[in-house]
Amino acid sequence: MTTYPELQLYIGGAWRTTEETLPVVNPATEEEIGRLPIARPQDLDDALTAAAEGFAIWSQTSPKQRADLIREATALMRERQDEIAHAITLEHGKPFGQARLEVIRGCEFFEWDAGEASRTYGRVIPSGPGIKYVVHHQPIGPVAAFSPWNFPMSQPSRKIAGAIASGCSIILKAGEETPAGAMHIAQAFHDVGLPPGVFNLVFGIPADISQHLIPSDIIKLVAFTGSTAVGRHLTGLASDHMTPVLMELGGHAPVIVCEDTNVEAAAVTSAVRKMRNAGQVCTSPTRFFVHDSIFEQFLDVFTTRAAATVVGNGMDPGVEMGPLANERRISALAGMVDDAREAGADVTTGGGRIGSTGYFFEPTVLANVPDHARVMQEEPFGPLAIVNPVDSLDTAIEQANSVPYGLSAYGFTNRADYVDRMVDRIEAGTLSINTLEASLPETPFGGVKSSGYGREGGAEGLHHYTVVKNVSHSIRIV
Repeated sequence: MTTYPELQLYIGGAWRTTEETLPVVNPATEEEIGRLPIARPQDLDDALTAAAEGFAIWSQTSPKQRADLIREATALMRERQDEIAHAITLEHGKPFGQARLEVIRGCEFFEWDAGEASRTYGRVIPSGPGIKYVVHHQPIGPVAAFSPWNFPMSQPSRKIAGAIASGCSIILKAGEETPAGAMHIAQAFHDVGLPPGVFNLVFGIPADISQHLIPSDIIKLVAFTGSTAVGRHLTGLASDHMTPVLMELGGHAPVIVCEDTNVEAAAVTSAVRKMRNAGQVCTSPTRFFVHDSIFEQFLDVFTTRAAATVVGNGMDPGVEMGPLANERRISALAGMVDDAREAGADVTTGGGRIGSTGYFFEPTVLANVPDHARVMQEEPFGPLAIVNPVDSLDTAIEQANSVPYGLSAYGFTNRADYVDRMVDRIEAGTLSINTLEASLPETPFGGVKSSGYGREGGAEGLHHYTVVKNVSHSIRIV
């Protein structure tokens, strides 16, 4: 099996390193596996210059040529999927099989957007004789993008794919804890001859990088995935310069379980998905509102399956859930559990750290959690589920909408009228019925309320990377 890659910045089509570095730690062993170079102000200036030069070339490259090159790079990533997955498991901790699936998912984002590159259609507006009105969609310009640590491959892929398929250049600041996925993407595009400056990769102190890149006149769009608090800050920084934003922020996903559903199937499916990526997913199903008549059965099955989750090093066979990303997540989750317990909640399984080496946390289920407990309003971002009884679908919808977030929501029912009511009334950018799949390359993804602005994926996914230009053309000079 391959070793962890040497970490570097990628600016203007060339690799570079810096004297100042940060450690990258394996969260399963707490051992250092690499050193991450920290971008200096000069590196960021070079990246801005390179992005401007890359945009001048790439925006004039035909959509077919852009798509062909994206597909060539994606083919390399598919060939290297085991190598990339191995690096992701080392730095993130997720099971190797899940890491491989993430690599494939990232490739699917590139493949979808490569196809969409040729479908950013304009339109002709009907007009009178001698004049034509034509609407064009043109690449917006260099993009400053920020991706999080929880999905080292698929999250960078979304932003890189959308930008370069649209004809934009991009400077990506990837997650410091999990840099290898973005590194491998850069390597693949480098190997197939992406023009210098079209894709630039930097790492460093997030606040320093955002303060340097976003105010630049070169940057024409800010794309961010991360916490609501940081997203609000970056949106404010961008607004000072009238720079548009694409924000995919936090969630606290509700799951409504109606009395007519297959209780055991819904509970098992939910428990398995809740523990995926150790619950460190913005779309993770977290707040379960279960009809009174099936509550005890659902809670029992859910708790049993959650407790049976195989936790361990992601490199070990049979492991279903790896460690948390860092030690901070352990104390945050433990604090939420303690607060809920003091508020009167029942802890039906888990609730604490596993062992003393590695950032492992028990799959945890809280039941009958009062509304005033912190976890009812704050996203736990870990392997923690809340299961509460409700007396009706209306009550469940009211509870689902009671938080400031609106990214994803889920429902289990076989009644068409219940589905219709959920579709009309649940406040979320994505609603999934009888499935816990929140997004696919071909579907738009994004939130409402404090969960963000704009959409990634689907036919809508390239919209933010383009600007609309209307051309009025008179045949005669008037």
